[in-house]
Amino acid sequence: LTAHPAVAQAAVLVRDGRRLLAYAVPCPGAEPGPAELREHLALRLPAYMVPDTVLTLARLPLTPNGKPDLAALPDPGPAAGSGYVAPRTDAEQLVTDLWQEVLGVPRVGVFDDFLALGGDSLLVTRVAARIRAGIGLDIPIRDVFESSTPAALAARIEALLIAEIDALTEEEAAGRLSG
Repeated sequence: LTAHPAVAQAAVLVRDGRRLLAYAVPCPGAEPGPAELREHLALRLPAYMVPDTVLTLARLPLTPNGKPDLAALPDPGPAAGSGYVAPRTDAEQLVTDLWQEVLGVPRVGVFDDFLALGGDSLLVTRVAARIRAGIGLDIPIRDVFESSTPAALAARIEALLIAEIDALTEEEAAGRLSG
């Protein structure tokens, strides 16, 4: 985070055992927005390491010995998304239903982030297993981590299914030519 040219100081912490929060103090005269800072991080870090919330502060609170006082950092409240967007395809509906069940949340929109909703590596494994059991698709756990929204994961599932269909079609065509 401090590699961003507009950030003078930063602190990152985990709240509630799951939410990754970042706090940034801008350089004098700079005003980086949370979306800009998240994008900066997303280009440099794996998706699971990008904080779901980035707050800018005038200064970091300090302990009496001059170190950042992480306990005094403000709590941003519940993770805020960009608004609920309902599933638009069958694949998105499958993923949002699955996430609601695995995460124990009442509603998941297609642009909600898995980690921001409380997901972790154990729950990613459960998602992959339930996809395998539900539709017979062996999706790599890494794909679930990297596709951190239902829209992205649904697109990945559709791409993998199309690749499987294409492979079967090629095998069938090769069988007809050799037979």
